[in-house]
Amino acid sequence: MADTTGNTAASPVGEADSRPRKSSWRYIGPGIVVAATGVGAGDLVATLIAGSNFGYTLLWAAVIGCLVKISLAEAAGRWHLATGRTLFDGWAGLGRWTTYFFAVYVVIWGFVYGAAAMSSSALPLQALFPNVMDLEWWAIACGLVGLVFVWFNKYAVFEKVMTVLVGVMFVVTVYLAIRVTPHLGDAFAGLLPVLPDEKDSILNTLGLIGGVGGTITLAAYGYWVNAKGWTDTGWMKVMRLDNRVAYATTGIFVIAMLFVGAELLHSANIAIASGDKGLIQLGDILADEYGSATAKFFLIGFFATSFTSLIGVWHGVSLMFADFVTRYRSRQGLKGEEVASGQRERSWPFRAYLLWLTFPPIVLLFQDEPFRLIIIYGVLGAAFMPFLAGTLIWLLNSARTPREWRNGPLSNVMLAIAGLLFLVLCVKQIWDQPWSEFF
Repeated sequence: MADTTGNTAASPVGEADSRPRKSSWRYIGPGIVVAATGVGAGDLVATLIAGSNFGYTLLWAAVIGCLVKISLAEAAGRWHLATGRTLFDGWAGLGRWTTYFFAVYVVIWGFVYGAAAMSSSALPLQALFPNVMDLEWWAIACGLVGLVFVWFNKYAVFEKVMTVLVGVMFVVTVYLAIRVTPHLGDAFAGLLPVLPDEKDSILNTLGLIGGVGGTITLAAYGYWVNAKGWTDTGWMKVMRLDNRVAYATTGIFVIAMLFVGAELLHSANIAIASGDKGLIQLGDILADEYGSATAKFFLIGFFATSFTSLIGVWHGVSLMFADFVTRYRSRQGLKGEEVASGQRERSWPFRAYLLWLTFPPIVLLFQDEPFRLIIIYGVLGAAFMPFLAGTLIWLLNSARTPREWRNGPLSNVMLAIAGLLFLVLCVKQIWDQPWSEFF
């Protein structure tokens, strides 16, 4: 039987005990990791801005965003448990085009995201400890701490640290939501699906739905499920509970920040910048309204939010890259038992991608963002979610998945909605790029 406390499987490969485990809170873990990684500073800012612009009107959209992501993460986890194969192994079976797409995506995305994650983690530290060192050096320090932590620790320790940081995020966001004294009547009214009465309201609403918690980290969820020691269908009920906990947690974060935006910013007609710097502005506003102690408390939560995304990507996407390299070199996919054994966390592809996320992006911290690279990054990032939804529909409705665990009508509907939603957002993202300046 797989060990549920770490990431090593006690049973030899091929002798997995697939008897159903009782769904229990004591097993929860990968869901906390995916929630912490998926909700970054950018998600919180987007929700704050939605609250500041529209009050509680789009609360329903934030809830739907969580439901959509539940269906995607559940499908990824179900593939890993039902087939014993990793997601990239499934992608590779759909044709070489998936390998080409992932190879380009993971290299460019990792390069740009590495710099963004380090900067996001550095901003609250610089605000908490002014005059200690410049933002760039705080960013490098965050990247190096993330590198060392993931390099020398296996999944079990990684999960425990993520759980502690999620606890900090939870306490801070819920405290702020209570502190601003939300109008619960207006909040409940916001659960009715009503669009704001202004230009581009549909696209803004779709953007909020699509931006709630995670991109490639949704694909990494299946790898964390295996790393926990869950490698067969006996863990299916446990995985589904774990996944629901993940997006219930995400929902609490997002709804709490929408409350803050609606009460603190919307009522006072205060605008904040998009991006991570918007949270620094919010810290200043909180200091003026509630005192410096509340502002510092918020900045600690801001750091926890950003740093969990950093180490989550450093670990999860490195696991995916190790799988990609293994499949490319040997033409054999990475099995769930191999992920559970922890061997891949010591492999050279895992560590090579860790280095790629940490050191080359440092160049971007000291210069302006390379214009063409940022455009390509934006397009690839927008294309990944339709790719994920579409390929999951393909894999989970085919003979590649045992009949018992193929998609039912509800799963197909939810994945189709997710695919269409992200396809619209992808087209909008591509359309909005300044292509005339690209060439």
